[in-house]
Amino acid sequence: MKPRSVERLEKTLARVAKAQGLAQERLRRWVSFLALCGVLERAVNEGILDSYDLKGGVALELRFAEGARATKDIDIGVPVERTKRLRVFQEAVALGFDDFTFLLKGKPLNMDKVDAVRLELAIRYRTRAWQTIEVDLGPSGRGAVELVVPTIRGVAAMGLRVPSPVRCLNLNEQVAQKLHACTGPYSAGRARDVLDILLIDLLDKLDVKAVRAAAEQVFAERATHDFPPTVQIAAEWQPELEVLAKELGYPTTSATEIEARFRAFVDLLAKA
Repeated sequence: MKPRSVERLEKTLARVAKAQGLAQERLRRWVSFLALCGVLERAVNEGILDSYDLKGGVALELRFAEGARATKDIDIGVPVERTKRLRVFQEAVALGFDDFTFLLKGKPLNMDKVDAVRLELAIRYRTRAWQTIEVDLGPSGRGAVELVVPTIRGVAAMGLRVPSPVRCLNLNEQVAQKLHACTGPYSAGRARDVLDILLIDLLDKLDVKAVRAAAEQVFAERATHDFPPTVQIAAEWQPELEVLAKELGYPTTSATEIEARFRAFVDLLAKA
């Protein structure tokens, strides 16, 4: 049954999170992310967007639910030139999705090194604030978009519509982008990408030859370092990797072993 009021939705969130063993804030973010997917799908259907693709941690959460790490922001690729991305995105979210509305807050931050703009998006449910999320708006991927049926729990049980399928960057290209990000000169804070790659590989969801081809293209286009990259886990990453590995149930929680497995994965790509 659809929630009839903001107060009821908040109570429903708490009840469903408890019943399904989910953290309330993670379920709240899933509601926000899917509402945003819903308005982007509507924008495609109404001709405002040609397409879009979800990248980063949210794309993994939608695929693998609790099997992926929790993330607080959402990366979106839009297939228009950089100068038009923000305007087209604003036109898209202005459509709204069911009882959710969206409004940009503050001044967007240009991130020239990664060809993206970061913005804060306020989400409202009917008349009340629901949540503010961070959106990184960048270019679309080069490869095919994958239509993904969200596997996350709880949102439908809250009486909310779940848009399905949603458009995600294909896994091969996503792994290639993560490999570039966590091995390059701007890799500070990217420890999570190492474990993301290993978890996707563990699920046997990758075409190694396709990942190599995508990686060669990403590394050539961004031209910051060579493929295959040198693998060396920074000492400051080790505690974060071990905590994440434990939270996600990865087969080993040893940073040394995680580094060895990551190096083996990169070696496998290099020989593919």
